[in-house]
Amino acid sequence: MDPVSLVLGAAIAFGGVLVGRMLPRRADRQALQLHQQQHHQQALSSSQRTPQPICGCGHHLVFHDQKTKMCQAQVVIPGRWTGQTGGTYRQCMCQGYRGPVPLDEYYAPDLLNDDG
Repeated sequence: MDPVSLVLGAAIAFGGVLVGRMLPRRADRQALQLHQQQHHQQALSSSQRTPQPICGCGHHLVFHDQKTKMCQAQVVIPGRWTGQTGGTYRQCMCQGYRGPVPLDEYYAPDLLNDDG
């Protein structure tokens, strides 16, 4: 074999390796950009909603008693964990509401209308 054939073969092999390494990265970059765009859209849509008072147990503030702050919601225990065919229910074991406290709403009369 002559040296020109060896150099040409090595150049073709090296070019194939480079193309093989660059093509998957382009697809990964496109997937990453798509994921970032979806995350950005989700952040924008969540910022437009009002925040919900969700406790650490995952239940809303309305499921907690106002006096004792105990959670009154029922949780499902799947049957595959207890060896039964169906699921069973029990009271949530949350000892008290541990979430954001919503601000009280107050009525403020309109100051622009001079009705009285």
